Parts: sequence; structure tokens; C-alpha cells
Amino acid sequence: MSGLWTALAGFFSGAMGAMGLGGGGVLIIYLTLFAGVEQAAAQGINLIFFIPCAVLAVLYYWKKKLIVWKTAIPCALAGLLGAAAGSYFSSWISGEWLGKLFAGLLLLMGLKQLFYKAPPKGQKQDRTKPEPKE
Repeated sequence: MSGLWTALAGFFSGAMGAMGLGGGGVLIIYLTLFAGVEQAAAQGINLIFFIPCAVLAVLYYWKKKLIVWKTAIPCALAGLLGAAAGSYFSSWISGEWLGKLFAGLLLLMGLKQLFYKAPPKGQKQDRTKPEPKE
């Protein structure tokens, strides 16, 4: 039965990650709370899990011409720097504190989503398509 729960956690993590909804949150929560994996190890497993999921999602979004490369590349480069810094600093923090920081981040994101108010319809800009080239 535990294999079924692991497969379900992996499936939903991959699906949410491909939609840009932070599937790592599901996987890390499952690994730490239900599978008994320590926080730092769960984060490492999540990173390995994320690579093939991200590659498939990028290929799909690229094929559908939904990636604005002018925005995506600087974000990716900054993300690489952030990943290196986070990996370096996480070695200084205990697993207990990593878990608390992760929980706090999830709480803040949840509160933001709960109280977020969308701009009026006339002011909303469609960001699903790349901007036309001049």
C-alpha cells in the first residue's frame, strides 16, 4: 500500500509541477510527514524528481509557444544562482529548521493566495502569449 501512496504523491507532484503550481510542495510534504524522510533528504529527492518533469513541461510549453524566452532566461539564470546559494546555506541549517522554514513559506504562499484580489477585468493583461516583436 505504501508503494501506491508513493506513486500517487509522485504523480500529483509531477502534474502540479508541470502546471507551475509547485509540485515539490506535495512531494516534500509526503516524504517528510508520511514516508519518514528527513527534510534535507526530501529536498534533494525533490530536486532529482523535478529534472525530468521540468524537461517534459518545458518541451510541451515550448511546442505550444507559451514560453516568453526574454523573461524566462533571466529568471532561469537567477534561479540557478538561488539554487546554488540555497544548497550552500542549507548545509548550515538543521533539518528541523529547514522544515520550519519550508512550512513558513507554504503558510505565507497560502495566505497570499487566500487573500489575493484579482485586478478588475479591464486592467488584466494576457500574459499567456509572447509579446509581438517590434
